[in-house]
Amino acid sequence: MSDHVTVRQIGKVLELRLARPEKKNALSNAMYGVLADALIRAEAEAGIRCVVLTAEGADFTAGNDMADFAAIGAGAQSLQERHVLRFLRQLANAKKPLIAAVQGQAVGVGTTMLLHCDLVYVAPDARLTAPFCNLGLVPEAASSQLLPARIGYARAYAMFALGEAVSGLEAVALGLANQAIGADQLREGALANAEKLAARAPGALSATKALLRDGAQISALMDREGAVFGERLKSGEAREAFAAFLQKRAPVFE
Repeated sequence: MSDHVTVRQIGKVLELRLARPEKKNALSNAMYGVLADALIRAEAEAGIRCVVLTAEGADFTAGNDMADFAAIGAGAQSLQERHVLRFLRQLANAKKPLIAAVQGQAVGVGTTMLLHCDLVYVAPDARLTAPFCNLGLVPEAASSQLLPARIGYARAYAMFALGEAVSGLEAVALGLANQAIGADQLREGALANAEKLAARAPGALSATKALLRDGAQISALMDREGAVFGERLKSGEAREAFAAFLQKRAPVFE
């Protein structure tokens, strides 16, 4: 394990397992670095045919570590220095299949990263949320277009603006996930399907994915979102939201 991410190759499948359950797998800058490096490795090595994202504990991820966000908002750290940008670009341009197994909470990037996965399996009671406006922020990871394209504008807006949650069963019905699997069988089910993909013709899989997704267009959208996201991180609204989160109170936006 390195920086709260376990990277393990199982045959031709590379499993990236978030391993910070005591913090609900909140993603730190170091964790993003490990994830980005692992995705780069997966693309470079012929012996890796598929990548699976899993998580230890009760939750997939609580999203970004709020302490890191607060540091950026205060000017103590630059967004451009964060590995999340590398991670998102790797998701956008991945040529090999990506699979996710999601239990419990999947907050913010925990939900938007699923839009880049080719197969998504969820526990029936998983809760997918993208409450960016609650934090004075805007959607990222190209979700401003990918999410409404998947579930419609009205439902996407409610997730972004009101922070409405989507359960695992709802995610399947809406087309955000492929299948709901009991939490005790979730990881095994995802890995089993990863092995099936790893046995398929890799060139055909890569070509199919390229036809279904325009990586360059998605990356360009991420850049546009990122510019606005960076501005919002330094806004008074975001600073108030981060302070309120850390102080366990409701934010007051004036």
